Amino acid sequence: SDVYKRQYQRRVHGIIQKGKEMPKKIATENINAKLGIVMRSGKALLGHSQTLKAIRKGAVKMVIVSSNCPNLRKSMLEYYCMLSKTQIYHYMGTNTDLGAACGRYHRVACVSILDAGDSDILTAISGQTLNLIAYKFTQRQLH
Repeated sequence: SDVYKRQYQRRVHGIIQKGKEMPKKIATENINAKLGIVMRSGKALLGHSQTLKAIRKGAVKMVIVSSNCPNLRKSMLEYYCMLSKTQIYHYMGTNTDLGAACGRYHRVACVSILDAGDSDILTAISGQTLNLIAYKFTQRQLH
């Protein structure tokens, strides 16, 4: 029973049995698939300035920021998302990887999701983020 529970956590929540996080490649593949569905069936904006404008209007449900986005821009996006109570996700890949996940051939520093369409990216990412935070908290308690 415990083995099946661990395998379920590994598949769904991104946790490996031996107390390590899921490798970046496996975790980003899941997000890439969901992001591709959003780009095909939902509404999304690419780029820093369009994302900031949409956050100010209050139309954004989630912001995805690449790992090599400049720190000043990243902190500005985090601040705006905190004020508007918008979900933010730090993508594990670079801006080139994020652009490829969106189906574009150029670099994308951030993506704002206005409508998820057929994808369940909003619930999947929030659940995955909360589970990783809880997992890290329990690991801190054990040490």
